[in-house]
Formats: sequence, C-alpha cells, structure tokens
Amino acid sequence: MQEVASITPTVTIGIDLGDRLSQYCVLDEGGSVVDEGRLTTSPAAFGVRFGGAARARIALEVGTHSPWVCELLKAAGHEVLVANARRLRMIFDSASKNDRFDARQFARVARLNPSLLYAIEHRGRAARVDLALVRARACLVTERTRLVNHMRGALKSFGVRANKCSTPGFHERAARIGTPSG
Repeated sequence: MQEVASITPTVTIGIDLGDRLSQYCVLDEGGSVVDEGRLTTSPAAFGVRFGGAARARIALEVGTHSPWVCELLKAAGHEVLVANARRLRMIFDSASKNDRFDARQFARVARLNPSLLYAIEHRGRAARVDLALVRARACLVTERTRLVNHMRGALKSFGVRANKCSTPGFHERAARIGTPSG
C-alpha cells in the first residue's frame, strides 16, 4: 500500500474516470465542494484542467485510463492515489452510483482517510508497453489457431482432410489441397 505524503495538500480532488468523459470534484481544506465538472478523458483536457493547478491530492479509480492519467497528474506535481474501488465498498456497492457521486466520494475518502482507498501503483511505462506487446501477440496466436481449425473443419465438409503440418506452413498446404501435387 502506498504511504501518504507527509505534507497534506489543502485541496483534494476526486475523479471518476469514464471512457469518453470524466467527472471531477474539488474539495477545499474544510471539505466543502469548491468546484465540480466534467472533462473529456484525454491527455489534452487533463493537462489543461490539472496541469497548472496548485498541488493537490487526487484520488481516482483504477481502470483502463488510470495509468496515463496517473502519470500525467504526477508529472504536474500532484499526489495521486489510484483507488481499488472493488475494495472501497461505499463506492462500488452504492445503490446511488453515478459519476458525480463517485467523484465526490473519492475526494471525501482521500481527504479524510486515504488508506481506505487501498491505493495501487501502476507498472512503469516500459513494463506496460512490454505487457501490451505480449498480450497482442497472444491474441494473434489464438486467432491464427482458430482460423486454422476453422479451415480444417471447412475442408472436411468437402471431403478433404488437411494433413498435419506446422501452423505457419498451413496456408501453403491448404493451397495445394485439391491440386495434382497436393
């Protein structure tokens, strides 16, 4: 779990990240809402809204966009807590779940007791790039296997059996099926 910085910012911000739009809520030192709004979930919009802002503690939910948002906000000098919302039941299991409510809850919890966010640390950029490449390759291999298996089944429906061969050489073997040399 991430330790809280020794100097507590006077402003706390909660952000509910959405795929296209994100909701934010800004609390002052006393816990009053001083600003709320929505912004496009893009590096440009986040840079404009939070890039020049005074240092703040910002809580946001872990998700698809949280790695780059966290990176951008930390580079702007903010303390960023990436909350594991599945462990934060007051948000995840709430009956009145909506983006505005979630942003407010993230801000309130980050202001009063950040340890309740069960903050996580994202992998570094290089590790995320490597992992994305490994996952993309795994998808390609899976789809290639599915296509080869489909073609074997389709050929059988015409009374043709494709003999075993390596997957990379399958297209050559399949092209020769039904020809005099096949």
